[in-house]
Amino acid sequence: MFTIKSKGHRNVSSLHKSTFEITKDSQIGVTADCIIGVDIDKSMRDFPQEFKDKIADSNTEIMVILKTPNGYDEIHGYGHEDLTLTHPTDIVCRTSEYTCPRTLMIKSSKSARDLDSDLINDLKNEETLEVTIKILE
Repeated sequence: MFTIKSKGHRNVSSLHKSTFEITKDSQIGVTADCIIGVDIDKSMRDFPQEFKDKIADSNTEIMVILKTPNGYDEIHGYGHEDLTLTHPTDIVCRTSEYTCPRTLMIKSSKSARDLDSDLINDLKNEETLEVTIKILE
């Protein structure tokens, strides 16, 4: 299990059809429809190596838990051998099977537009966001 602290931003729209993202960036524009959290306190580079090794396996199921003061959501997806988990600022969950250094998991059960509405309302109001990443065994 790995936990990241983040917060929302007034420009969170959560409209993207195939991804959701959290970033170390502190500001996002109105067109950033996949970004749900900013100012993350850790990146994928901070993951322990054993954690990275498990994610870099297509048989690994991953669960991401998103919590705000009034919202909660659980998203399931999968790891893959091509996931390098090396991006210094962005963490992206994808409904597709596309991989790049920003990708945490593929075949995600939800994209930004599918997330809990109370969670998104909190994020639009710049509330705190706790992101917990779990490997399901």
